[in-house]
Amino acid sequence: MNKTINICDKFYETKNISFEDFKFLMELENYEDLNKYARELTLKNFGNKIYIRGLIEISTFCKNNCYYCGLRNGNKNMKRVRLSKEKILRRVENVYSFGIKTIVLQGGEDDFYTLDYFGEILRDIKSKYDVAVTLSVGERSYEDLEGLKKLGANRFLLRHETYDREHYKKLHPSKMSFETRINKLFELKKLGYQTGCGMMIGSPHQNLVNIYKDLLLILKLKPHMVGLGPFIPHKDTPFRDYPHGKVSDVLKILSIVRIADEKILLPATTALGSIDDFGRERGILAGCNVLMPNVGDVKLRQNYKLYDNKIGTEMENKDHFLNLNDKLKRIGYEISLDRGDY
Repeated sequence: MNKTINICDKFYETKNISFEDFKFLMELENYEDLNKYARELTLKNFGNKIYIRGLIEISTFCKNNCYYCGLRNGNKNMKRVRLSKEKILRRVENVYSFGIKTIVLQGGEDDFYTLDYFGEILRDIKSKYDVAVTLSVGERSYEDLEGLKKLGANRFLLRHETYDREHYKKLHPSKMSFETRINKLFELKKLGYQTGCGMMIGSPHQNLVNIYKDLLLILKLKPHMVGLGPFIPHKDTPFRDYPHGKVSDVLKILSIVRIADEKILLPATTALGSIDDFGRERGILAGCNVLMPNVGDVKLRQNYKLYDNKIGTEMENKDHFLNLNDKLKRIGYEISLDRGDY
């Protein structure tokens, strides 16, 4: 039997994979069988439907100084912009007009958005629109997370970036805690959020053991979503001279994560499309089932640069929506307007 298929079958059945088997899959030169295995699992569970998340970037302010991120507090060249409740609600109305039923509010760790202020935003969204609300705003206190859940937040995305303590220290300043980041993910699950984690592939100082540990976290946490894409350097960070991650590595780990949980929500990320013109389509063909077009404020979108050479993924009008669906049809898929709960 094809060794790749044999390993995939064993992993699929046991939800356990040795480092040796993981290494074999990640070092494949021809990984079409791996992608096909994952793609068939996705088609079995979701058909050819791709869930759409309307992404609204709400703030370029961030109190953290992560070494890889263009929003880092130490970047004095970053133009800082944040959206008011009124502007956020206008963007939500625009998203809803397309029939999109999931909103993602994403921003840096910005203390401007207190629990009370977020509460006003959530109450207004929920009272007017039948949508799921996902938050991606960094670490919050347990009390805030509990309060936001009660006020209507359905999902929370918190990228862990690495499940290796020493690697984490190489990516973040000393005041940021590896233990806190990982504990937050388990708090989110405890509180009943549909929880997403995620990591960069090819980040500085990363090795194959680090990525294997990320997979072990996914198997342990059992998140509802995993957001992963290539590391891409930003010119105003300490990692400006590092190369970006490899498309091939991203496509392999996407398929491996799909096999780990055949029903997981797996986005084909903007970062993947930023280093490969066909990147998001290749991600879908490797097992992804989510796209997150940007439906946010134009001024903020132009300044929300986590990394350099970020492609435009805006959806401002019905033509953009139809264009996205046309791109999916070319590879045999189509937009789903379902909420896409796990």
